[in-house]
Amino acid sequence: MLRLVGILVYAAVSSLAQQTGEHPDWPRWCGKVYKSGYPSFNPGGQTVEPPVSPDAPLLYVQLKPRYSLYLDGEAKGQFVVNAGLSQHFGEPFPSSSASRLDFSIKIASTGEKLVESHVDVGKTGALFSFDLASLKPQLEAHEVTFEGSLQGHARGYTATTELFYLPDKSSGSVTKLDNLNGGMLFRNGASGNKFRPLLPYGYYASYDGFLGKNDTGEIQKYADYGLNAMTPLTTFPVSTDAFAYMDKIDLPWMYDLRDGYKNLTWVEEEVLKARDGEAIFSYWSADEPDGWQDPFNSTTLALDTIRRLDPYHPVAVVLNCQDYYFGPYSAGADIIMEDVYPIGTNQSWSKWNTTCNTTIGDCGCDNCRDGVHVVQNVGNRLDDLSKYEEWLGRWPKTKIHNPQSFHGEGYWARDPTPEEEWAMNLLALNHGAQGVISWVYPAAEILSQAHGKLAKVITKSPVLDFVVGGDRPHRVKVSANEDVDVSFWKLGNRMLVSLVNSGYSDVNGPVEIAVPDAASIEATVWGGLSWSVEGGKLSVPGVAALETAMVIVKLSCVRRGPLI
Repeated sequence: MLRLVGILVYAAVSSLAQQTGEHPDWPRWCGKVYKSGYPSFNPGGQTVEPPVSPDAPLLYVQLKPRYSLYLDGEAKGQFVVNAGLSQHFGEPFPSSSASRLDFSIKIASTGEKLVESHVDVGKTGALFSFDLASLKPQLEAHEVTFEGSLQGHARGYTATTELFYLPDKSSGSVTKLDNLNGGMLFRNGASGNKFRPLLPYGYYASYDGFLGKNDTGEIQKYADYGLNAMTPLTTFPVSTDAFAYMDKIDLPWMYDLRDGYKNLTWVEEEVLKARDGEAIFSYWSADEPDGWQDPFNSTTLALDTIRRLDPYHPVAVVLNCQDYYFGPYSAGADIIMEDVYPIGTNQSWSKWNTTCNTTIGDCGCDNCRDGVHVVQNVGNRLDDLSKYEEWLGRWPKTKIHNPQSFHGEGYWARDPTPEEEWAMNLLALNHGAQGVISWVYPAAEILSQAHGKLAKVITKSPVLDFVVGGDRPHRVKVSANEDVDVSFWKLGNRMLVSLVNSGYSDVNGPVEIAVPDAASIEATVWGGLSWSVEGGKLSVPGVAALETAMVIVKLSCVRRGPLI
């Protein structure tokens, strides 16, 4: 973000000794030298698939509370248990008929038993309820342990997690993250302090030329596009009136800590100013720490500081690089944001007069494809992030897509078109994103209208019910053309199907999607395609270049497990 200006300022004020990676005294981005006159080298930091354990298959038990926090006054909580078989993580699993894992979940400090039950081996996403009433609400997390054993076997299987059971909040907002499906729940005075699903869709909003005008009419114009969230590029007390107006109109905002997130004293001061806002839904700590090669522990130190002062809101980190020390930099995030800006770039030769590849160069979109595949970079990056989490043995974190709505700086020759914006944003949803925050507002009017048009659909029922309230997206392979990207979400006996032609050529039909239980079309909620259902297949006659569509399908039955 603001790459050229940022590099110049950063070079003037940062300590090279604190940078990570190879050759910290050279001009680098994502660990790679970007100016001419320097040799290429392996920047390091790649996340790789771990070796297969000689004891595989392993039983890998993971445990998380269903939600990132619970509040005093809530009666019930849930734990999510994964008991999957892994080639890399866990404990040896005897190759016998053992198929059930008996377990208990306890508070570590007291031994209080919250759950005693069992789960089938191989099952993931299993939910187990427990009573909250016996727990003491506190600002610190309760440490929780899982202890399990297979029937007829002595070997034990353990896992640990943290449970936040917080005092209820008398003022301001609260945000929960859904550890099962990745979505957000948000409450404040405007919702009657009842949690509601939130899929934030908006912009990073400039101070210069927008919020600095101190004109609430400009903020109202922003909201009137249909945008339902904002990341203001300003802080208290400079923009106190702007934050107050966003609180008043219930426009959720993410608080910007990026400029000083490594100064923990400053972070403390800022969090204390923002934490009781009526519309704050998250903090944004680090902006592209992987690109800047910040110290590895910088994001976790910021997260710990923020959480100590405000455990009621999550913390987001923007990652720019395709794969530069993903593990350390993402460790300090509750929400991972990616800012893939591929439109109008030259991925072969940079403005710094170097080639661009995995060992040298900065072409504005790290290790991206250009040409007819440029839009696909968004889905590819989100898939990469999920793959890295899997390879690190981590629980998947909530993801937000930061689309490009700008041009310039010598990297980006043009703005995206509305069709490219829609394609990239729906690709992001198809690949697991739970929000859209675009760089940067004010943007071209045609783009703000385009974002608003899509936001009015995906941030409200019925689409919101599926994307945030349903399960995670399920990818569907379409044989007609590899550029056609399809995902679905299930909710009861209904299914939301999202289709994106991520290519720049029309796909002649019919394009068919196998949905064995499809009974009828309930509604077309986005796009102009003509959908039909017949013989267990959902089909359209063809898909134009960059065309996007969403449809709700009624199912003839509720089936357990994959439909496709």
